[in-house]
Amino acid sequence: MLSVEEIKGKLKALNAEYAKIKDIPVEDRKAFGQELNKKREALQAELQQAMDSAESENIAPIDITAPSAPNQDIPTIPRGSRHPLMTELDRVVDIYSRMGFDVMEAQQLDDEFHMFESLNFPEGHPARDGYDTFRTAEGFIPPAHTSTMQHRALKKYKKNLESGGRIAVVIPGRVFRNEDVDATHEHTFYQCEGIFVSRGTTMGQMMGLLKNFFETYYGQNLNIKTQPGYFPFTEPSVELLIEKPKSLGGKGDGWLEMLGCGMIHPNVLKMAGIDPDVYKGFAWGGGIDRLVMLKYGLTDVRNFESGKLEFLKEF
Repeated sequence: MLSVEEIKGKLKALNAEYAKIKDIPVEDRKAFGQELNKKREALQAELQQAMDSAESENIAPIDITAPSAPNQDIPTIPRGSRHPLMTELDRVVDIYSRMGFDVMEAQQLDDEFHMFESLNFPEGHPARDGYDTFRTAEGFIPPAHTSTMQHRALKKYKKNLESGGRIAVVIPGRVFRNEDVDATHEHTFYQCEGIFVSRGTTMGQMMGLLKNFFETYYGQNLNIKTQPGYFPFTEPSVELLIEKPKSLGGKGDGWLEMLGCGMIHPNVLKMAGIDPDVYKGFAWGGGIDRLVMLKYGLTDVRNFESGKLEFLKEF
């Protein structure tokens, strides 16, 4: 292939040929001009090809799969990290798993039966107002609590009871509430539900299990206490409080409400085909967002769903 300069020289010489047209007989001028035009077009195409080739030769090859390869002027791509909620949710599930609990993932779209009826919320029950949530045009519900999975979990693991075993399952999931959003309230957050059923289940077992969970999570011995609560799907129902951990500045002089819990209501067991005269159980549920806020001393729950990189980079 000729060089760019060589082709430009040929084009210059060709342009001089056009000056000869006036000296050619009239009847031959058309054919002479057409021939010159063909030569010029061919040379121009060759010139463009030569210029493209020369430009390509001046570009150093790069490995696009190596964004930080040495001697290559390529911008470094910042690597992402796991969301703090996902990191802590995995830790929570890991603690319960090591206690022998199976894991089920909650659904993010459910129906009226699993949201209310299966949990002893009959139609028109005033307690439904406390779980104000959203609805789709088709009538489905983005669940307001992970308890929507209780009925499914009881039915799925009922065979464990029939073989002399127990039901022990935790259910992490995302929940949705029709909330006025502020620093301590969010419309979307995470919970972890827990269910335990056996022949000899007691409330004392529930207190011991939850105490062990929080002591493992915060890495220290903790006192716990309860106060009365109300949930249609447990009876009796209580709210569990823990002594403020040292990691949060606790000095034995403060209490933190962490979750709701209680003995599973007989109607909930019956709904799943489990005889409440033979088997007893307890259930609990608490927010993951709250755990993370307390652990890191955060003051605004809205940061978790904001997508603010300056916030997420802190973790």
